[in-house]
Order: sequence, then C-alpha cells, then structure tokens
Amino acid sequence: MPPYKPMLFREVRRKLEKLGFTIVSQKGSHIKFAKFVEGGTITTIVPKHREVSSGTLKSIIKQAMVTDEEFNSI
Repeated sequence: MPPYKPMLFREVRRKLEKLGFTIVSQKGSHIKFAKFVEGGTITTIVPKHREVSSGTLKSIIKQAMVTDEEFNSI
C-alpha cells in the first residue's frame, strides 16, 4: 500500500466529485459526501481543513469504497 501524503481539501473534493460523490450536508467544518448506488448509499465525511492529513485521507478512501489506484488516478 502506498504511503499517503497530505492533500489539500479542494483536491480531495475534486476527486470525490469525479468519482460520482455529491455534497449532502455540512455540520461545522465537516462535509458529508454521498454516492447513490444500486443497493444503497456510500457516504464519507471529509473535514473542510486547508489540508487533509495522511491518516484521514486513508480513512476517506476506505469509506468511499475505492482503491488507492482509482483515487490517485483522477
């Protein structure tokens, strides 16, 4: 598994939107992204900080149910 590097929030948002996620709600500095798929909904929470830390980014990718390659290729 490749090491994760911190990423700007706007880059994480752009990648999730290209993967089909949309913003559903926001509470404080956290934004909920959702993707409606057959059989349910995939949701992930992203902190709206200038930079998303590497551990948080790993969790976001896992919640989004995409591979590292899919996320990084966008």
